[in-house]
Amino acid sequence: AVVSTQSTGIDEKNGSGELTRKLLAQEAVYAGIPFLGFGFLDNTIMLCAGEYIDLSLGSVLGISTLAAAGLGNLVSDVAGIGTAGTVERNVKRILGRSTVLSPRQRDTPRAHRWVFAGRCISICVGCILGMWPLLLLSRPDQEDTEEKKTAEK
Repeated sequence: AVVSTQSTGIDEKNGSGELTRKLLAQEAVYAGIPFLGFGFLDNTIMLCAGEYIDLSLGSVLGISTLAAAGLGNLVSDVAGIGTAGTVERNVKRILGRSTVLSPRQRDTPRAHRWVFAGRCISICVGCILGMWPLLLLSRPDQEDTEEKKTAEK
């Protein structure tokens, strides 16, 4: 007899089963969570490194702010190589698994589309959240206002 589990929708005999929207959404979330972490770390490191390079090495090396941003991106990419496995391992440890679908279900075009969408949405959210260092950086127009206030005193 074929026994089907309600929690995963996977037919235990052959690893197939109906791909419901709920299962596909869960798979998209599982697939996307590491990308949320990567986007967050990537932008955080890039912005901090780019700002540091711009303020410390920018004038010494005579490079533009955009070149400093590019070097910050280089630092972030290298850090991303080192952190990718750590993020994925921690997500798997916290969630207890990395998928809700069987290998056969994951290999369907429909599942691939949901996983792709989950990853895209997650990396976008992670990158936006990773922009938090911008809240701490002063803008040039704010510096001018602060200098004027100091000069007036």
